[in-house]
Amino acid sequence: MAGTGKAHMRAEGTAILRVDDLVVEYKSQGGEKVQAVSGVSLDIIPGETLSVVGESGCGKSTLAKGILQLIETASGSVLLNGSDITKLKGEELRKVRPQAQMIFQDSISSLDPHMKVSALVEQPLKVWGRGTPAERKDKVNDLLRSVGLDPEVVGDRKPTEFSGGQCQRISIARALAIEPKLLVCDEPVSSLDVSIQAQILNILQEMKERYGLSLLFISHDLSVVRAISDRIVVMYLGKVCEVSTPDELSEKPRHHYTHALVSSVPIPDPTIKNRRAILQGEPPSPTNPPSGCRFRTRCPAATDLCASEEPQLREVAQGQFVACHHPRD
Repeated sequence: MAGTGKAHMRAEGTAILRVDDLVVEYKSQGGEKVQAVSGVSLDIIPGETLSVVGESGCGKSTLAKGILQLIETASGSVLLNGSDITKLKGEELRKVRPQAQMIFQDSISSLDPHMKVSALVEQPLKVWGRGTPAERKDKVNDLLRSVGLDPEVVGDRKPTEFSGGQCQRISIARALAIEPKLLVCDEPVSSLDVSIQAQILNILQEMKERYGLSLLFISHDLSVVRAISDRIVVMYLGKVCEVSTPDELSEKPRHHYTHALVSSVPIPDPTIKNRRAILQGEPPSPTNPPSGCRFRTRCPAATDLCASEEPQLREVAQGQFVACHHPRD
């Protein structure tokens, strides 16, 4: 298994979530194994928001589902509050699931269209046998109010009667019902209008502070993650290529792929000329990735070394790590 290094990882025991060399494989139609996630390592400390960005198909959502064991992982470990959940099965795995919950990209289809909103938010509490009916009703009402919905208005209605933004608010309330410590957000605003995106992001920030949450935020939109993240992980073809703070990433990206992503973000100022970095060629096939650095076939700085040796993550500036033999200055 090819690795990408762990120079960016904090000391063991400090993180609420620690992922080591996680590998997720799929079988292609021809029977070949495709590594959608190939040796990814990351960690999240309490109260932190870690965002994972990259092109569609780079493995972001697969990584999130693999971390929560919603899909089978081939190898690696996922320590949630010190317990390796990749080694848990059945009832043992079920018992740790309340610690981490997920908000999905398609807010409407992630909600049962036949259930009323109040029942949807109450369902996790009933499944886990928490509180009396009266206590559960009070908690449901409190959760709906906290995401900006009036329980008297929305409680007896069904998700099909609401917009995507309203359904995402309901999803957030449902995810927080059993008081998780980690919230995994899989592109929760990508299908929403820009004005609604800002509302949902503000709600997530408020819920993070109110409930003491840590967030794993998956997105392809750098402008979104820049506003909410403490650290950002950039993925390319199943691997981590850069880890940095939002400011460093936007002002001085060190990996050539990150530079191309950052330069593609529109600047809302006509007086500033944005020199966009154009990537040559198409992304390589995940069934047969390039040797060495997976980005080398599209990288303007690639050399023979990039084909023969895989780069490992190393610190190039304080808090900024890059997997590149020839990082940008």
